[in-house]
Amino acid sequence: MRGVQTVRSAVPPGCLALLVLMGLALLFPFILANIVLAALAKLGLSPAVSFLAAMAIFIGGIVNIPIKRIPRDELIEFAPFPLFGFERMAPRLVRRRTYTLIAVNVGGCLVPCVIAAYELTRIAAEGGVALLAVLGATGINTAVCYWLARPLPGVGIAMPALVPAVVAAACALVFMRELAPLVAFVAGVLGPLLGADLLHLRDVQRINTGVASIGGAGTFDGIVLSGLVATLLA
Repeated sequence: MRGVQTVRSAVPPGCLALLVLMGLALLFPFILANIVLAALAKLGLSPAVSFLAAMAIFIGGIVNIPIKRIPRDELIEFAPFPLFGFERMAPRLVRRRTYTLIAVNVGGCLVPCVIAAYELTRIAAEGGVALLAVLGATGINTAVCYWLARPLPGVGIAMPALVPAVVAAACALVFMRELAPLVAFVAGVLGPLLGADLLHLRDVQRINTGVASIGGAGTFDGIVLSGLVATLLA
């Protein structure tokens, strides 16, 4: 009995939880890919086109296209006499010229915008009522995103990730239930792009960030995340 107890106590605690976490980490890319494909299929895309669009989103997510460089002044403290504590007596503020690079993320912005433009043509073909529905949903989501977006130093323009998706899906179900996935995707993509990104570009030069990527996960909100989640919710 003592030998059995010794063997059991030798097993490191938490191994099962660690194995489960490792398994989930390995399965996460496949789960994410299935979610993206399911959302794209609800938009009426063929399996081949959905696969190509998903690959473009994943691979294009690491590509940023620079479009503009915004100069900004940064104040730093400079000590002309750093020895023997003299820097406390005569500190100096030096203005240093730096830049914030505005870029567009291919997978997070350009690809979903192309898909949204295609879905807009399909919605417009259904008539003026459908077009008014998508314009109304996009306008409401844009206003919500503009109100919630906040500039954060070192991060950029940030906002709650799932709010645009929920607002877009709710508006789509209220305004045009028959075309809810299409309307939700367009509103979910254009709402953050217009309200959180483009309308807050002036705020970028007031915060300390080197690269502001529209559609990238680092600085701006995830446009593609909002569109895909809104499509699944609708």
